[in-house]
Amino acid sequence: MKTLCNSVVKNIQTSMKAKKLILCFIAFALTLNLHAKDYNASMFGVKSNGTTMNTRSIQRGIDYISSNGGGTLVFYVGRYLTGSIYLKSNVTIRLEEGAILLGSVNPFDYDRNFNWTALVFALDQQNIGITGKGVIDGRGFEVATNLVELIHNGIITDPLRYDRPNESIRPQNIYFRGCRNITISGIMLKDPGSWNQQYDQCRNLTVDAIIVDSKSYWNNDGIDIVDCDSVRVTNCYIDAADDGVCLKSHSPDFICKNVYVYNNKIRTSANGIKFGTASYGGFSNIKIVNNLVFDTYRSAVTFAAVDGGIVENVTVDSLRSINTGNVIFLRIGERRTGKKGRMNNITISNVYAEVPATKPDAGYNYEGPVEDQPRNISPSSIVGMPDAKIENITLRNIEIHHPGGGNPGYAKVGLDELDIVPEMASSYPEFSMFKELPAWGFYIRHAEGIKFENVKLVCEKKDYRTPIVLDDVKDASFEQLKVYEPHKKKVIVYPYRSEKISVR
Repeated sequence: MKTLCNSVVKNIQTSMKAKKLILCFIAFALTLNLHAKDYNASMFGVKSNGTTMNTRSIQRGIDYISSNGGGTLVFYVGRYLTGSIYLKSNVTIRLEEGAILLGSVNPFDYDRNFNWTALVFALDQQNIGITGKGVIDGRGFEVATNLVELIHNGIITDPLRYDRPNESIRPQNIYFRGCRNITISGIMLKDPGSWNQQYDQCRNLTVDAIIVDSKSYWNNDGIDIVDCDSVRVTNCYIDAADDGVCLKSHSPDFICKNVYVYNNKIRTSANGIKFGTASYGGFSNIKIVNNLVFDTYRSAVTFAAVDGGIVENVTVDSLRSINTGNVIFLRIGERRTGKKGRMNNITISNVYAEVPATKPDAGYNYEGPVEDQPRNISPSSIVGMPDAKIENITLRNIEIHHPGGGNPGYAKVGLDELDIVPEMASSYPEFSMFKELPAWGFYIRHAEGIKFENVKLVCEKKDYRTPIVLDDVKDASFEQLKVYEPHKKKVIVYPYRSEKISVR
């Protein structure tokens, strides 16, 4: 019996030692992973002279590192010319200060995947990143100009809509699809041929402390987040010709969700923070906190559900909007017959905004269009549809300074003419889509459950329009509403076809 007990004890001890060894091995493996090897790009024949085409050499380096346990491909000071490359699992590209990944200006040096062209691709990969203090320079204007020449010569077929090649055949700097665990940090992304960086159906994405200089050509968005889950965009500086931070939903089978946009400075010739240009699936659980939008042509924030998708559970907190053409635009539409969007549960709080009387992006590359001028400066708007109302919207601690000076000679729409404001269900969603509106502060139509709490509206010059106009609104309350204008009007909130309206 004693022998048997001793044997059991020894077996237990052996088993425990084995477990310890296994744990030690796992810890060692994790340590190796955490300290994955750095590889100098020059090891793979990559040249930094700005003239040698490095596409195959860079790709060889990425493939080698990925197949040998992962690590970092490091680029030191120099200009590294390349066409399309593919980032692979467990590989990070690190661009040291002074290193420039330089896009080829030959359109034929770029691949196309999932209908998009890009300089850096990643398709269904995981644990990847691009970090450092270096630059990715797409040289987009030159690439686009060369594309136009190829189209005119009949080498490439393209309709040249608006005298520009289709954005899908102009290279983005980054296109990642179906990837997991992505880190983009520290770098500068500049001068793409199309959108700057697109993350499509990705999960666990961090974009932190990058500089975006994206105004070399048309459609130069700052960052596009498409049908992604668990995303952080933080501490970035974005200067873009098109939308700055743009969430999209290209598939009815996906939604953009769990997105955190924090502490960014954004300047654009379109919208500062926008989602809904494409809204087939929708957007849920979005937090937009402590951001600055300035010198921006369109809206500081635009949320749209116009392709059948949803917009729900959105928080905007601590937003400063300086010299921006519009502040808030919320819209439900029906661009596809029978596919109406839904929008509910949105809270916008702690906002300070200044809307200018003049064009806010004047002097920047690729300015927003001078559309339908002259016209009056538009109000912020919350506009649903008769059979698809925007629901449960709270605006709290808001201060908006508006230039006023509305001219009734510009196709005036009076309070007795609200029925002539068009629905425009199938139109592209932008704050100026309804042309002249009868309000200078807020125009709210087809909505239910609207709360204004401590909202201050300041009109700098006399304006013929009413501060707030409601049309087909149910259950709206205005508490601690303060309106300042040179010639105070008897009516601050004008309700038309509306019920359960409280102003205190």
